Amino acid sequence: MFSLQKKTAAITGGGSGIGKAVAEVFAQQGAEVFILDLNKAAAEEVAKAIQAKGGKAHAFAVNVADNKQTKDVVAAIAQQAGRVDILVNSAGVSHIGRLDNTTEEDFDRVFTVNVKGVYNMMQAVIFQMKQQGGGVIVNLASIASSVGLPDRFAYSMSKGAVLTMTLSVAKDYLKDNIRCNCISPARVHTSFVDNFIAKTYPGQEKEMFEKLSKTQPIGRMGKPEEVAALALYLCSDEASFVTGTDYPLDGGFIRLNN
Repeated sequence: MFSLQKKTAAITGGGSGIGKAVAEVFAQQGAEVFILDLNKAAAEEVAKAIQAKGGKAHAFAVNVADNKQTKDVVAAIAQQAGRVDILVNSAGVSHIGRLDNTTEEDFDRVFTVNVKGVYNMMQAVIFQMKQQGGGVIVNLASIASSVGLPDRFAYSMSKGAVLTMTLSVAKDYLKDNIRCNCISPARVHTSFVDNFIAKTYPGQEKEMFEKLSKTQPIGRMGKPEEVAALALYLCSDEASFVTGTDYPLDGGFIRLNN
């Protein structure tokens, strides 16, 4: 079950964090993975690690906020592999702030990467997927898409847009055999979280890590591999009846945090 043999998968943000875990899991399940990341060195490192284990992986330096770059890389993947079966949009940036202290520059930066980046990649693959007779898209949204989080104004805006774009694409391309879903994680333990804690709470790293972990009712943060496992299901043939759905992966945060 959940085999991705003979499938090609493009994964943005694949050089680290959740995107890296998705690339590794998909390769383990037989997919030929194309790791797209702003940091080419990080993407190449992930690709080499996958190749060392017998998997098929390729690295591309891509700025998802650049429309031309996204179109060019999708064209390159289609030319090299013959098709693009799967797109996972994992690239994104975060921001801490309320409406009154979010600058226009910060707002634009978050929008450009988290919203326009997803738009660019989906638009780039949709023509290829229609031409080849189908495909699957999974977007990384957030619990911030659905609930109010303190000090996350711009980030919540961007992830709300990811959720609604997901629903629109799922609806518009039903007849083209293209499925589109999104995953909404709560806090996931990545190097980004560790760096954020070290920068924001120097000397209190252990205490703040435990505090942030306990904001999930289950008592801990998620693991990148857990997000990757759900993405694997959604991109597999076993999920062929699933589209237009948001999957909270939140340790009970949305329903049980009261």
